[in-house]
Amino acid sequence: MNNNIYKTVYFFAPHGEETREVHDELSDIFSRHGIEEVAASDDADIIASIGGDGEFLQSVRKNNFRDDCVYLGIAVDDANYFYVDFHYRDIKTLEEAIDQDNLDVRNYPLLEVSINDNKPSYCLNEFTLRSSIVKTIKMDVYINDFLFEQFNGDGILVATPTGSTGYNKSLGGSVIDPLIHAMQVTELASVNNNTHRTLGTSFLLNKERPLTLLIDKNLDYYPIMSLDNEAISVRNTEKVEVSISDKLIKTLKLKDNTFWHKAQRNFL
Repeated sequence: MNNNIYKTVYFFAPHGEETREVHDELSDIFSRHGIEEVAASDDADIIASIGGDGEFLQSVRKNNFRDDCVYLGIAVDDANYFYVDFHYRDIKTLEEAIDQDNLDVRNYPLLEVSINDNKPSYCLNEFTLRSSIVKTIKMDVYINDFLFEQFNGDGILVATPTGSTGYNKSLGGSVIDPLIHAMQVTELASVNNNTHRTLGTSFLLNKERPLTLLIDKNLDYYPIMSLDNEAISVRNTEKVEVSISDKLIKTLKLKDNTFWHKAQRNFL
């Protein structure tokens, strides 16, 4: 019998009937270990997504990035993932994890993004801003209140350490250990010539160094922005502020399944 403080679970299963059999089987397994399924995610101590990394990210977003619960992902295919730690065909590993007297958790940092001084939004993976037209976008890049550079190019990507293995890596950014609570800023096709100069490489900012992007309003860029796998539609974007949030997402910490184990499986 499970004696830990986590007593309820909510299953995030966006594919509905496609995963109904898996859902029912998982509900029975959790129940046998003293963790009962609830119908509302607000009542859950554990939120378990069924699917891949995309479903995991959705489960976190649709539950408002709750930091008072534990998230876990359960895959239904044989792919390797970065956020999803379990597979429903490997029930033993899942049962061993949830049957601990005290679940061992790891914390993942979030990005906090404010657009035009509006209420902040959050993302676990990455924030992107790019031009919506076939033309480069210009913006002033501030670190704290210091004007660092005047950017001209396709756009900017800001990634968390866990998000550093995705789009950021494909742009030549570094893979960052999640124990380092920093965000990585990476350029998208910057213009570098005698008129325009940027750093030309990605860089890291810690929690005490927020990033501010002031969009050049001489032209109507209508930038396209995204938080993880969700697009944001803000027509008149003038200022974007990005920082490491005080909020942290909790996931189960497993032996031999660290971030670097996953990096090795996915890339080496």
